[in-house]
Amino acid sequence: MTEKGGGAPVARTVLQQCLQARLQVKPADELSEAEFVQIDRGMVIYICFFKGATDDILPKMVSTLLNLRLCETDSGKLASVLELPGSVLIVPQATLGGKAKGRGMQYHNNINKEDGLRLYDAFVSLCEKELMAASGGNKAEVTVKHGTYGNRQVLKIDTNGPYTHLMEF
Repeated sequence: MTEKGGGAPVARTVLQQCLQARLQVKPADELSEAEFVQIDRGMVIYICFFKGATDDILPKMVSTLLNLRLCETDSGKLASVLELPGSVLIVPQATLGGKAKGRGMQYHNNINKEDGLRLYDAFVSLCEKELMAASGGNKAEVTVKHGTYGNRQVLKIDTNGPYTHLMEF
């Protein structure tokens, strides 16, 4: 599922089902304690945009990712986060765009920071709309939480199996 003219992907995501996930969105400093966001059952989406990515790809990405049946139900069947209903934690992950060069990594194919932030914010917003629509507006059951674009963040995740998937768009 690639969208750019030459067949190269414009975005890469890694999906991980979770029972609970907690992400530090602001480190502690002299004036304040660290800040975290947390979700319960649902899915963590790590996301990286490449050069050439535009808003056009976002609706397809959101629909595909939120409708994939990757979450295990109590009966053992697989369901999407929209069907559970479950929550989503979105983690910006520029390192997904890395390519090995010698013994180091290079990120020349990643989108510039300003465009990446704009696409990331739009992606988060679309995910929120889809999840709220699927839950009938019941915010108590589902949430979309997200990390801070451009910052290093600390993630703690509890899963019922490393059921991890790579998706490119």
